[in-house]
Amino acid sequence: MTYLEFEKPLADLEGKAEELRVLARKGEGVDLEKEAAALDKKAEEMLRDLYKQLDPWRKTQVARHPERPHCRDYIAALFSEYTPLAGDRAFGEDHAVMGGLARFRDQACVVIGHEKGNDTKSRLTHNFGMARPEGYRKAIRLMDLADRFRLPVISLVDTPGAYPGKGAEERGQSEAIARSTEKCLQIGVPLVSVVIGEGGSGGAVAFATANRIAMLEHSIYSVISPEGCASILWKDAEKMREAAHALKLTAQDLKKLEVVDRIIPEPMGGAQRAPMEAITAVGDAIAEMLAEFEGKKPSEIIKDRRQKFLQMGSKALA
Repeated sequence: MTYLEFEKPLADLEGKAEELRVLARKGEGVDLEKEAAALDKKAEEMLRDLYKQLDPWRKTQVARHPERPHCRDYIAALFSEYTPLAGDRAFGEDHAVMGGLARFRDQACVVIGHEKGNDTKSRLTHNFGMARPEGYRKAIRLMDLADRFRLPVISLVDTPGAYPGKGAEERGQSEAIARSTEKCLQIGVPLVSVVIGEGGSGGAVAFATANRIAMLEHSIYSVISPEGCASILWKDAEKMREAAHALKLTAQDLKKLEVVDRIIPEPMGGAQRAPMEAITAVGDAIAEMLAEFEGKKPSEIIKDRRQKFLQMGSKALA
C-alpha cells in the first residue's frame, strides 16, 4: 500500500500491527496477535476519521493515488467481449486513450477512456493519461461508429489534462478537443460518463459532455489543476491548497452546482483500498444511468444532453 502524505500516522499504526503479526507467526509471543488486533481497530478508527471530512486538496491527492483502479481495470471487470479499436485513421495510435466495442451486462456498447498506467513503463507508454490529438480523433471515430450502429457510449475519465507538447499543438490539439466535444453533443445515442480519478480541463470535457455524468466520491473535475491555478493566480505553485478550495473541484461541490448528476460512494479509505468494491459500484451506476434512456428517440437523447449543458451555470454556491 502506498500512503499519502496525510496518511503517515495511519501508515505507522498499520506497519506496527504487521510487525507484531510477523513476530506472532514466528512464535515469539503468544499475546502479540491480540495487540496487533487492537492496533488494527485503532487504525480503522483513524482511517474513518481521516476520510470523514477530506478537504479539496486531500481529495485531489486521493484522486491521483497510483493504486486507484484505472480504465483498464474497469474494462476488464465490467465489460465482456471487449474488442479494442486503434488509430484515428489520420496520424496514428494514442495509447493514452483506450476504446472499442464491448458488452456491458449483455448490452452491446462502445467504451472509451483515459489510461494512465500503473508502473513506470506503462505510465510512459500511456503518457500518464494525457491524450494527444490522435486520441481525441480516435474517440470521435468510435462515437461515430456507436451512432451508426445505435450503441450507447460509456466514457471513463481519468486524465490530468490534454498533452501540452509541441507536437500535439502542431497537430491541432485544441481543434481535436473541440471536435470531440462537438461529437459528444451530436450523437443520437445515450452517452454516460464516469470520472474515476482526475477530470482535468478540456481533456476531460472532450469525453464527458454526456447525458449523465457521475463522479466517484473522491475524484476531482476542474478546468485546471490546483498547481496550475496557483501558478497563474499567485505565481506560486505552493498555493495549490488555496487553489483547490477555490476551484470547487470536488464531487460534492459539483453535485451542488449541478455540473454532475450523481456521486458514487467509495470504500472507506478510497477506491485504492477495495478496488473491486469501487468497480462494482461504478458498474451499478452506469447501468442505472443507461436505464434512464431506454426507449427514447435519438432526438430526445440529443435534446436532453443539450439542455443539461445549457442550464449549467444557473446554480451557485452560497
